[in-house]
Amino acid sequence: MRSVVIDAPGQIRIDNRPDPVLPGPGGAIIAVGSAAICGSDLHFYEGDYPLVQPVALGHEAIGTVVEAGPDVRNVAVGDLVLVSSVAGCGHCAGCATHDPVCCVQGPQIFGAGVLGGAQSELLAVPTADFQLLKIPEGIDTEEALLLTDNLATGWAGAQRADIPPGGTVVVIGLGAVGLCAVRSAIVQGAGQVFAVDPVEGRRERASLAGATAVEPSALAAVLEATGGRGAAAVIDAVGNDATMTEALAMVRAGGTVSVIGVHDLNPFPFPATLSLIRSITLRMTTAPVQRTWGELIPLIQCGRLDTGGIFTHTMPLADAAAGYAAVAARTSDCVKVTLSI
Repeated sequence: MRSVVIDAPGQIRIDNRPDPVLPGPGGAIIAVGSAAICGSDLHFYEGDYPLVQPVALGHEAIGTVVEAGPDVRNVAVGDLVLVSSVAGCGHCAGCATHDPVCCVQGPQIFGAGVLGGAQSELLAVPTADFQLLKIPEGIDTEEALLLTDNLATGWAGAQRADIPPGGTVVVIGLGAVGLCAVRSAIVQGAGQVFAVDPVEGRRERASLAGATAVEPSALAAVLEATGGRGAAAVIDAVGNDATMTEALAMVRAGGTVSVIGVHDLNPFPFPATLSLIRSITLRMTTAPVQRTWGELIPLIQCGRLDTGGIFTHTMPLADAAAGYAAVAARTSDCVKVTLSI
């Protein structure tokens, strides 16, 4: 099968790899129809994470079940399914909460060097009843792909931001996850959402969703709009030192900073004393993907949560290198790329 592989920072190629085998009686094999490039994939591409061997990339995919173990009950061969980007054992007390991050054995992410990469023609999925969801009626390809990771992350990040009804929220970073966080915050009752990004076109996308676009640094604008108090909640969809520091500065005393951007491997210089004095809540979230499906799918189906305009490009799998370069450029016209397989 063909798989997108990274050998070194910036070096993407298509590799021919052996077809995966069924991962146990509860597992399944998926013929991937569409996969997506996630902002967190760029941590390998841009050298934030070390590579000791070539890694098959990707953790956002939908496809068709082509083989299922004898213990699989919820899906069958021929079903069109979406795959949770985060996997758990599916049987422990942690997974019983529908949050694979809480798996007692430890969560695993597709395309991170342990489980196979989803930007492949075939994908082995362990514990298929926990990881897979048959795509419901009224959910299209782009919506299904967002439900595997980005929308679940933005939604959970907004939930964990403790947004009060009518409260002021800041979202830093308007890639796919940040745009999902903007829309999630609005649906969850935010009064005003400031959307911060250096790229004008991305700010315009957030404005179309109902946000107030602000250029970095946004501290002065947020303080002015809140009478000097600061935002009730700040959602950081970038997660580097600069944005996390700004988020802690923009949030009001007693407020919450919700970080959903992926930091590099270096320690963050956390201002512990000032945060303590101001009673700041800091939450950092890997999305409980499976738990979000029951909330998000009805909102999409009834039209309350619009996911349009987040995917901007579709490319064949063979053009994955060009897709990664386009996403890494962080331009106004390219936010998220689908790879068709």
